[in-house]
Amino acid sequence: MFTAAAESFLKQARLDGKFVELLQTVLCSSKCPEQIQVLCAAILRDMSPCNDLILSCDEIQDTKLLSLVSSVLLAQGNKKAEVSAVGQRIVKVLERRLPEGQSARYLLPVLSNVIRLSPESLTEEQTNVVSKKMTDWLRYASIQQGVAQSSGGFFSNPRSRQPGPVTEVDGTIATDFFTVLSVGQHYTQDQWLNVQAFSMLRNWLLCYGGKGLKTPSSDDKSGMNRSVMSVVSATSASGRLLPPKERLREKAFEYCQRVIEQSNRRPLKKDDGDLQKACLIEAVTIMDIICKQDDSYMYRAVSFLKILHGRICGDATYARALLPIAQFFLNHSKTAAVDSDAIYKHLLTDIPAQLFHNPSLAFEFVQFCKDNSQLFTEASSIFRQSFPNLFKFLAWNSPPLISEFVDFLPFLLDASTAIEIFHLLLDLPCLTAALDIQLRSAALPTSKRATSNPAVKPATCLEAFRHPLYKGMFQYLLRAESVSEDAPERLIPLRQLLRSLASSPRVVQCAETVPVLLELFFRVVAEFADGPLINQLVVLLLQRSDQLYDIPAFKDDVYRVLGSQLAMLCRLHPALVVELSTEILEFSGAVSNIQNKEVIFTHVVWAVGEYMSMSYDKRCTVEQINRFFETLEAVLFEITQLRPLASIPSYPPRAISVLMATLTKLAARSQELIPRVSLFLSKMRTFVQSPAITSVYREEDLEEILIRATELLNLLKMPSVAQFVFTPPVGVANTRFQREVNDSLPFALSIVTRLLEPAPGCMPG
Repeated sequence: MFTAAAESFLKQARLDGKFVELLQTVLCSSKCPEQIQVLCAAILRDMSPCNDLILSCDEIQDTKLLSLVSSVLLAQGNKKAEVSAVGQRIVKVLERRLPEGQSARYLLPVLSNVIRLSPESLTEEQTNVVSKKMTDWLRYASIQQGVAQSSGGFFSNPRSRQPGPVTEVDGTIATDFFTVLSVGQHYTQDQWLNVQAFSMLRNWLLCYGGKGLKTPSSDDKSGMNRSVMSVVSATSASGRLLPPKERLREKAFEYCQRVIEQSNRRPLKKDDGDLQKACLIEAVTIMDIICKQDDSYMYRAVSFLKILHGRICGDATYARALLPIAQFFLNHSKTAAVDSDAIYKHLLTDIPAQLFHNPSLAFEFVQFCKDNSQLFTEASSIFRQSFPNLFKFLAWNSPPLISEFVDFLPFLLDASTAIEIFHLLLDLPCLTAALDIQLRSAALPTSKRATSNPAVKPATCLEAFRHPLYKGMFQYLLRAESVSEDAPERLIPLRQLLRSLASSPRVVQCAETVPVLLELFFRVVAEFADGPLINQLVVLLLQRSDQLYDIPAFKDDVYRVLGSQLAMLCRLHPALVVELSTEILEFSGAVSNIQNKEVIFTHVVWAVGEYMSMSYDKRCTVEQINRFFETLEAVLFEITQLRPLASIPSYPPRAISVLMATLTKLAARSQELIPRVSLFLSKMRTFVQSPAITSVYREEDLEEILIRATELLNLLKMPSVAQFVFTPPVGVANTRFQREVNDSLPFALSIVTRLLEPAPGCMPG
């Protein structure tokens, strides 16, 4: 064995050409011990690609040596010529009868690599040769155990070691053909080939099983009912000579049926139980492939797998096996005209609720949902209804699963689920905390799970889990399916209760994924949302900004996303400013929102200035404009009035600038307001120069506020220009010209300022 230092040296150094030549000579020497040959092959593989390589597998007869040399050749990179040469040689050796002492078992791993690297390197004739061999290996392996190697001692007695029959995993003597689940103390060469053939069967069928496929006599029976054809084909297959590929499919199907039947036996050893489950998954997957390539097997498989599902669905240890079963029915239930909703419902309801904390299953499950999102949404409504359950996987395993959720979240969203998913995304960290409590509660001894006294307030989250006051809240948050009820405010006490878990690493990690999913959520919803749905989302956005799980960084990130997406929703449906004027006035009139939710506040105020206009909605009236003006004027007055030095709070300069701009826009549309806003803007110089103000604001921020106030004031001195800039005519509001005007507004403001306030020394023209 190499030491770590030696391995590191070999990886960094380039081997001398002479040394490479010696390694190849020793590798191919018939007199060299097998261990040395293996070591030489390992060195050459590790140093690949080697420019001085002269190895060839063309004349090698020994299967072990052919395997070693082929492994070195295949390690040189995906060189089609070398891969093809290895494949040709392997098939040629497999085709002939091997000499005594030689075994094909050393060649199958190499053949698997050839298929993986370059499946097209084998011809149709060669694939037929291998298909015949695989059929024999799968179906006709010996059912007697292998003979133990004799030690050759004086007392050794061959008769005492006569092989007995192989057994099943439960210890009973096997009465059917040998499979990967047959048990023996020792195995024969053909039994090893049986196991290897099963391990490579899936890839072999995927690469070669469907090429040139044509159902026998399909042309002259095109009018016959498909189900009748399938039954005829299934029952008559054994009575006729099939081509190699079709015969392999037939024997592979029988092999998979036998493996599935063997998985029903109770194993004597735990390792055999794990093997049963792994082989069951592989067998179902292979049956699915076979049915895709030849639907004559489908009806047998459907009834067989329904029975299998009924047998294992109640056993959580078989959860992984439910995935390929569901995959099979997703692929074939429509063709077979069978109702598979019960299978999907169990998979999407029970498994996530029980096993969300199993990380490997979570990844496989979410990957399965991602790969089948389109099929699921077409086949059944259960997929979308089960999204609260699916999000448990993300809540508990956030970082590894975020990319998968990004891929399949769009398939969960439609007009019926958008609102509930919006709430669930905002409550995702809270769901993580609730799942933590659920697991800890389940781990308690039965004696400690008694229902809490309703009259006594719970002291801990664990006590609250079963307390009548909180039980309904936990059940709602941990629900398995979508509900029509929409009452996020009912969770306010629960969010406060779970505040003690807000610093948990798992909760924090989950919270970090929410902004990404929120942005995706709004991008997808924008593709199908109509006006009423957008209005509903905006109202909820404003409401939920007060109802978030108390993680400061999480709240800041969510506010940032909600603010930017609010602007997007307003662009999609500008009329919402008029339609939701009551809600927007209430939100924008609260000074506290400037401090706590400045990003959302500034976007709301911007939307008012941008879209409260007849250019966007003819229902907009002067009275509404005046009402918004008075509300925002009061807010701006509140945050800019001079107070005693000790009591002056600091407000975000951006909010002050946006408020000034919005008031100016509203005044341009209701020109009786121009004197009021002009007076207010003219007082901003006094505001920014006050010692009390300069003590709490940065100098550059105050300078920016004064510049913006001066520009807006100068623009209002030309009311017609201000009206055109801020209130485009009907029909122009959404044109490219007006968008360019809006984009260049800061530049226009500065030009107006220069016109009205010439630089010192400049004479008017």
